[in-house]
Amino acid sequence: MKYSNLKKQEIFAFYTFISPWLIGFILFTGGPIIASLYFSLTNYTVLSAPEFIGFGNYSSLFKDPLFWTSLYNTMYYAIFFIPFGILMAFGLSILLNQSVKGLAIYRTVYYLPSIVPAVANAILWIWLLNSQWGLINTLLKLIGIKGPGWLTSEQWAKPGLVLMSLWGVGSWIIIYLAGLQGVPEQLYEAAEVDGATKLQRFFHITIPLMTPTIFFTLVTGLIGAFQVFTQAYIMTNGGPVNSTLFYALYLFRNAFNYLKMGYASSMAWILFLIVLVLTLIQFKLANKWVFYE
Repeated sequence: MKYSNLKKQEIFAFYTFISPWLIGFILFTGGPIIASLYFSLTNYTVLSAPEFIGFGNYSSLFKDPLFWTSLYNTMYYAIFFIPFGILMAFGLSILLNQSVKGLAIYRTVYYLPSIVPAVANAILWIWLLNSQWGLINTLLKLIGIKGPGWLTSEQWAKPGLVLMSLWGVGSWIIIYLAGLQGVPEQLYEAAEVDGATKLQRFFHITIPLMTPTIFFTLVTGLIGAFQVFTQAYIMTNGGPVNSTLFYALYLFRNAFNYLKMGYASSMAWILFLIVLVLTLIQFKLANKWVFYE
């Protein structure tokens, strides 16, 4: 295929402008991905040259009890955080979509926690979840309930981290607000003329038209939940008794504490496959419940 001089100039300009991104992607994303795949097949301790061992890391991984513990903890976090986070964000977005005075202030207040730096957020919640003088247990005490140990309890550490994560659903609230404001107003008006109640309009108009937005947060929430790291690293460091040893935290330990880079690379690829399979399942099931106008 022959191109005119103008077309060639456009092609040259196109690749010139995207070349910084291409170079950055190859050097800092594509290259490390390929390298990690190779390292996952080696015994690599950073301090010595990689020694090829085939699928040795993967076979050792499935025999590692801490691998299964970290996977269980991560799935527990995802199972509870994602549905509760979606329900909370969706409910708040409906409230913040009403015409009331001071609406901009309310929206700002609910969004602010999501932009608080992760470290500051974790330190704040260490105090809030303190079993002796934390605000949450103090409030529970006022109504006659003895608060749990939260971060010091094997049974309550994961629920405590889930509770903390729900505080930062502000970004999901913004997404749901955008989706709600995209629902055509004439549909509500037509349904009201036909005698539909507010509840009927909610279930037969709002929810069906919001399913693509819900699906988006479901997919991104799943990917994010399986990468949870900062909260556990700062607040509990995986304790007590490995009850908050999440997958990403255990991967980090193998890579940078134990210098088992090959082992950590195999963990990364297992995580990639798990998230990929779960995401594909969600896309497959989406045909049954996601409505596109």
